[in-house]
Amino acid sequence: MTRGTRQSGPHWRRVMAALANNDARTAYAQIVLGTELAHVAADLGARRRDRAIAVLLETGLVERTPDNELEASEVIFRGLITQQPKRQAQTGVARFMRLGRIDRYPANQAERRELLTWIANEAVRPGEDLTERQVNERLLSYTDDVVLLRRYMIDFGVLERTPSGSSYSRPTKG
Repeated sequence: MTRGTRQSGPHWRRVMAALANNDARTAYAQIVLGTELAHVAADLGARRRDRAIAVLLETGLVERTPDNELEASEVIFRGLITQQPKRQAQTGVARFMRLGRIDRYPANQAERRELLTWIANEAVRPGEDLTERQVNERLLSYTDDVVLLRRYMIDFGVLERTPSGSSYSRPTKG
């Protein structure tokens, strides 16, 4: 992005790239702390120092003052935050999941059934008979409380258990 094509201030990637540069980051820290321009990154060679300061000016992290000193921008980070897109509202079972695990159970019974059915379809293949241990191992990827999840799945009829409790399977459509 060139200076002439800036639309709504600096882009966050350029700011992060500048701060990832050790020379620019050191110079920025000194400027934030109020170091006079003549002493900013003085231990760097003139060329590296000038490049570090140029990067900071280009990204908007620092600005020139009327007396030709440098100061950290007070508005740069506020401007970067406003560039972030709004989070899209989640739909379906994703509303109740976080990083692939159950974040919360829906209060609405139909939504809870939808979540439990989705997990059953993901964890247990049709016609597959599993022991309690196997079911627990598979449900562990969705929650730490596998006993509660297994109980919900049985109560909602998305998972069946033999009367002896020795085998679990998805119900057959019938």
